Amino acid sequence: MTRLFVVQHLDRETPGLFEDLAQQHGMSVHVIRVDLGEPLPSLVKGDGLLVLGGPMGVGDLHNPAFPWLEDEVLLIQQALEHQIPFVGVCLGAQLLAHACGGGVEPLLGGDPPRPLAEVGWAPITSTLEAGNQSVIRSLIQPLDVLHWHGDRIILPKNANVLASSVRCREQLFRIGPLAYGLQFHLEVEDEDVFRWIAEDNDFICAALGDNAADILRDQQQLYSSSSRPRRLKLLSDLFSELWPSQF
Repeated sequence: MTRLFVVQHLDRETPGLFEDLAQQHGMSVHVIRVDLGEPLPSLVKGDGLLVLGGPMGVGDLHNPAFPWLEDEVLLIQQALEHQIPFVGVCLGAQLLAHACGGGVEPLLGGDPPRPLAEVGWAPITSTLEAGNQSVIRSLIQPLDVLHWHGDRIILPKNANVLASSVRCREQLFRIGPLAYGLQFHLEVEDEDVFRWIAEDNDFICAALGDNAADILRDQQQLYSSSSRPRRLKLLSDLFSELWPSQF
């Protein structure tokens, strides 16, 4: 049985639909709460690694409040070296880029440009021809997804951008055949987003204004259910690229 190790950084950012899909296809899911002191796994051939998001970032790599971030970078490098499939979401995608020689910088917006987070539902669109890649075929038409980030990723030279949003080019990328980075969130359900809204008020208001909570709740009702089948399809296509024997 394929073991999927999930690195989780705080209580509210869970694997969500990633875990549901993996279990449906016979994968065993093991969540590691590094914020609670749980140790990172020892990976072997046949395993998979999923690193989730969080409010910390690459700029916190030497922050004593997050001593596990540097170890995560080493674990990602080990996964790539030993051809262990990897998916990074938001923070996880940033750590993947950093592990391969890239980095991050503040995402700019507005006129004049200033640091401005991308928060809320907005479409991503494929940047490449579909070819034989099922992941790209899933994005021939724009897909509405949830964004919740203040940085943009500076990709290493060996990365391929697969999808972008209007505000941020580096939304979905691949490094080699077995590592994907997702700056956006496919995995969230309504109850997750409502909790994020309640617990991350300062961040969302800085991006959207004082009525950010109302804006995001309205967007959630408008986009969540309608996008869910296609979000699940993209997740399934992503997993089938990485673990074809399971899908």
